[in-house]
Amino acid sequence: MVENAIEANRAAVEAWSLPVSEEDSAPETPPLDRIEPAEDLPEWHAEIGADDPAEISVGDKFTFTKTITDADVKSFAAASGDTNPLHLDDEFGQKTRFRGRIAHGTLVGGLISAALARVPGLVIYLSQDLEFHNPVRIDDRISAECEIVEDLGDDQYRLRTRVMNGEDIAIDGEAVILIDDAPEDAE
Repeated sequence: MVENAIEANRAAVEAWSLPVSEEDSAPETPPLDRIEPAEDLPEWHAEIGADDPAEISVGDKFTFTKTITDADVKSFAAASGDTNPLHLDDEFGQKTRFRGRIAHGTLVGGLISAALARVPGLVIYLSQDLEFHNPVRIDDRISAECEIVEDLGDDQYRLRTRVMNGEDIAIDGEAVILIDDAPEDAE
């Protein structure tokens, strides 16, 4: 068993370092040194419910949409160490209840954080509960939807969080965030 895990880790690292072929239909994940804070890539889509931290209120929604690529899954496996073959091995995935590879649940849930990164101010996660309902596959275009459902006071808010895969709920949950003032020299 240990040898299989070591082999899976090596395969993930090798796969992570290979470029995505030009034949892939999904957009390539850019190198990390090309991503700037508060910058969206062309294949991402975000909708923002408020532009100023002082204007945030119950009912405001924040969404983030992107396609989950093979490169995303391999990069996540390499970064997290989660080399479960369900996420990396097509043949293995075919033999499971999912009948194919699926993206890591935590990778998919990470899109909630991406949506919250668009909230004005400095968002600090205080808690997040997730329920996994449906798998997300390579090349699925998914949307994280966050809606403020309660003002808890002291700049803290409770949110309903969802990741949608078309009409299907992939993840349903709830978060509590703190919206802090961004440092003045950071703007």
